[in-house]
Amino acid sequence: MSETFAPLDRAGIAERIARDIPEGWFVNLGIGIPTGVADFVPLDREVIFHSENGVIGAGPAPAPEDVNPFLVNAGTQPITLRTGGAFVHHADSFAIARGGHLDLCVLGAFEVSESGDLANWARSPNEPIKQVGGAMDLAIGAKRLWVAMEHVTKGHGGSRIRKLCSYPLTAKGVVKRVYTDLAVLEVTEHGFTVLDMVPGLTRDALQARSEAELHWQ
Repeated sequence: MSETFAPLDRAGIAERIARDIPEGWFVNLGIGIPTGVADFVPLDREVIFHSENGVIGAGPAPAPEDVNPFLVNAGTQPITLRTGGAFVHHADSFAIARGGHLDLCVLGAFEVSESGDLANWARSPNEPIKQVGGAMDLAIGAKRLWVAMEHVTKGHGGSRIRKLCSYPLTAKGVVKRVYTDLAVLEVTEHGFTVLDMVPGLTRDALQARSEAELHWQ
């Protein structure tokens, strides 16, 4: 019997992450899928979003007619500023990122290993993000790190859920949770534990798309 399931799109992954961020957390959002998370946190839930370029209290993306070209996030995308938001010096912003002040950082990645290793540095000029960036500061500085990415690679369909990362490591043993277009995975001492899957997806189908062994609650 053929399976019927619909993977989440990039906005769907961002929305799924937004549902799990508690009231009152101080959160950094990385470039790519993570930047969309701010668009899905209800305005009546106080979550303070930080951007490395010196914004504290970033809000969702503005309507096209309300874009301020001088108000952008670290990925140069237009943002809004929530009530009480502030701008700080770049050095102060990175002191926040490195100093254990962030409750959560959400980053994109190429691969995550079953021991929580993070690989999100580009290794080819053909990849969309060609710079190293500040992910290593955030990976070791935030209290917890979640990853947002697609479950398999485009074209080849290779798994990004790995026993060992094939890409150069950004940081070792830092990832606590992975949100993909197919599932939500917790990184535990036993490896990946599945917390959630898209409707219609079976355990066997998810395992077939994951190089690392999956465990179930």
